[in-house]
Amino acid sequence: MPDKALLFNIQKFSLHDGPGIRTVVFFKGCPLRCRWCSNPESWSPAEDIRSYTVEEVMKICLQDRPFYEESGGGVTLSGGEVLLQADFAITLLDQLGKEKLHRAIETSALAPSAVWQELINHVELLIIDVKHYDRERHIEGTAVSNEVCLANLKTALNRRTADRGPNILPRIPVIPGFNNSLEDAEGFSRLFIALGISRAELLPFHQFGEKKYTDLGIPYSMHGVPQLHQEDLMEYRQVFIDRGIDV
Repeated sequence: MPDKALLFNIQKFSLHDGPGIRTVVFFKGCPLRCRWCSNPESWSPAEDIRSYTVEEVMKICLQDRPFYEESGGGVTLSGGEVLLQADFAITLLDQLGKEKLHRAIETSALAPSAVWQELINHVELLIIDVKHYDRERHIEGTAVSNEVCLANLKTALNRRTADRGPNILPRIPVIPGFNNSLEDAEGFSRLFIALGISRAELLPFHQFGEKKYTDLGIPYSMHGVPQLHQEDLMEYRQVFIDRGIDV
């Protein structure tokens, strides 16, 4: 196991990355290049941001145990893509489990099958971003295929069905010009029905990360694209509801 992991943030008192009040540990490095990514500083695995030991991360996470216990919260590992540093993540999750803390990861599920199957043994909740149902469109938006991601999602769902796996929350980042049409909602609905998914979450596109591109000198293809709000997604959401999917 690596002695340290490269992280680019540890965020306390998060309310949107799993149940209750949570600490979110952001892992550096990501194999995707999503055009709308709000954390471009996470892309490179290069060591230009502080590294942490498991003990250092645990010390920070345990500081807020009373808030977790009061709210039903815990710790979420995010990124970047946490699966790129899976050995460290598994060790950290194991230590969190020994402290009886609720564990979640936010992930694209892009990882070798063996890595994926080991990691999901160590969490209570998988929050999996499903960026597109179509392989070619997924490549256009993220620079990688969705085949491995969907295969791993199916593996996790099968394990959950057998009562041997974590809870699973698929999440769609709804992006203008990429996957925000009603036809796209239909496509996602067909995929979810085929996989037996009955509950998902929509994430409206935002521009919170735009300034980071300027600061990093990285071209940003979503410049000037209006943000989406909850009211913009009512018809989109209704497509899922009409097909029995709670969104």
